[in-house]
Amino acid sequence: MNVEQMKSVLREIITKTDLTPCVVGHRGVGKTAGIIQLTRDLERRYVPLRLGQMEVGDLVGIPYREEDVMHWSRPCWWPSDTDPETVIHCDELNRAQQEDTLQAIFQFIEPPAEGKRRALHTHKLHPRHKVVVTINPPDGSYQVATLDRALIDRMVMLYVETDYSCWAGYAAARDLDRGVRQFLAANRSFLAAQGSPLEMEAEPTERGWEMVSILRKNCRFPKDLEIEIYAGIVGKESAIAFLHWCSENASRPVTAAEVLNDWPRVQPQLVNQRDDQQAVTMSDLVTTLTATPALNPEQEENLVRYIDILSRDMRFGLVKSLLKIPAVAAILCQDKYDTVVFDAIRQISVDAQ
Repeated sequence: MNVEQMKSVLREIITKTDLTPCVVGHRGVGKTAGIIQLTRDLERRYVPLRLGQMEVGDLVGIPYREEDVMHWSRPCWWPSDTDPETVIHCDELNRAQQEDTLQAIFQFIEPPAEGKRRALHTHKLHPRHKVVVTINPPDGSYQVATLDRALIDRMVMLYVETDYSCWAGYAAARDLDRGVRQFLAANRSFLAAQGSPLEMEAEPTERGWEMVSILRKNCRFPKDLEIEIYAGIVGKESAIAFLHWCSENASRPVTAAEVLNDWPRVQPQLVNQRDDQQAVTMSDLVTTLTATPALNPEQEENLVRYIDILSRDMRFGLVKSLLKIPAVAAILCQDKYDTVVFDAIRQISVDAQ
């Protein structure tokens, strides 16, 4: 992907998840500049950490004692709970000169467990603050360390390459010298030499598939970038197989569980389902609610939303079946749902007479 695509992907990850993106690219391609631009666009504070220049004490703070308890002072770069939303850029992660520095930052790079805060030793990071990593590829062209497989598995790897059109837009916006711009327009091969391939081979893991799940549920990426993003988490072969499977199953009818529990994602598909597919979804709903009629408030709303998108005849048929389930009938007969189910109930009453 190019820098502009990187920025759009980072925007989704930073604003909608707690995952840690890691941007991999050759020198001068625009990794850092793109992150700074995105941070400015998001109106967030930018804090760079040059890990090649840092020691463990720079990360965890200086120890001090209060009576018989040892504490660690908060580093000057660490944003407090009351600070504005901040993007902490762990730059040159694989240039950390000391092994213990890389081990210390490991905990900070790892996305927080559900309900927990991202941490570094005794310090806890407020969820409003996000972390981004950048590295040069370990292809022999750079004096960098080989990252531990366990560390790579904890990040969403994004590979950025030179793209003339993207650079030309940047150059025009920055009003770079006209001669330089015109020369490179005619001689694009002089813009940058890519060097060796970027990919640091990812492998499918349980953690990786969980990260893919988080991204799919919370983020919206351009279709042409999905395979690249997921390949950086579970490997190219797994990503291709997964997206091929998704494509093959895109035409399957939506299930009752998806209607009740995953409405925002399946709503567009439900609107466009053929009548025969809609009939399968309706049948699954009736079967499911007959077996387990208890619904929480959100599931109630989702059920009524589904009824609302149906054609009049289908709505009538589904409501007629659902009214035979006492617990569901009590839900549908609430005054707040009159505008959606009233016509169907009135038609049922007419038929009964």
